[in-house]
Amino acid sequence: MILSADKAVELSPARVLLRFGLRMAILVLFATFGTIGFGRSLAALLWMTVILCAVLATMRRERVFAPGLNHWDEMAGYLSLYCAVMAFNQLCGS
Repeated sequence: MILSADKAVELSPARVLLRFGLRMAILVLFATFGTIGFGRSLAALLWMTVILCAVLATMRRERVFAPGLNHWDEMAGYLSLYCAVMAFNQLCGS
């Protein structure tokens, strides 16, 4: 099967949510072993994942407001988690 370079392959929402959950599990695992503290490590890893998702979505030419889930939606999820972690870090004073 030959795929067109102009059309991005759309994954099922279940696969995108599974990918999101697996990435989060890996990020939490790596943040656990961070030397600068869990909150700051998780925030840094989430920020890097936001950038990664934006780059992947751009490279795959995914539409921002597509009807299905894609890397842009994942980026929005990681960005909201990043903001929540940063707010929690500010609240706790770490």
